[in-house]
Amino acid sequence: MMRSNVFWRTIICGFIATFVMSMIAFLQGGLGLPVIDVGHIIQGSFNEVHVYEPYDIFWGNVAFYIGGILLALIWVVFLHNRIPGNWFVQGVIYGVIISIVAGLIISPLVSLAAGDGFGIFYFDTWTPGLIILAGLIMHLGYGLVLMLCLKYAGVKGIDAE
Repeated sequence: MMRSNVFWRTIICGFIATFVMSMIAFLQGGLGLPVIDVGHIIQGSFNEVHVYEPYDIFWGNVAFYIGGILLALIWVVFLHNRIPGNWFVQGVIYGVIISIVAGLIISPLVSLAAGDGFGIFYFDTWTPGLIILAGLIMHLGYGLVLMLCLKYAGVKGIDAE
């Protein structure tokens, strides 16, 4: 069972890692990569089923941050003790895993819900290679920052607490 202080430290670490990931997503435009505004994409999927647009960008970003926090909790509960390596190796591995799952399952489903299908690994876009690279960089940033924050916060996984 997860203790309360581990839960809250994990939530804070997930929030910080998600913030860094969103900043990386916006700064990538300066490198010639696509800017991936996940909050905007989620907002579009929320509003697609309505005649008017009841959800603004705030709610898309809330959903984005909750997703990032859930990924931190998934790491602590299920994966921390199953993936070997120090914080750096674990961060890279988790970032790659998240990027693969996002490109294969999450992004195609969310984009279809928003009324515009990206396709698996963004193949129905005009720059799938650049979007894959941009997504990988974002998720590597998330994974590395999450692992560093969890290490600094003293979270060693649910079994170690």
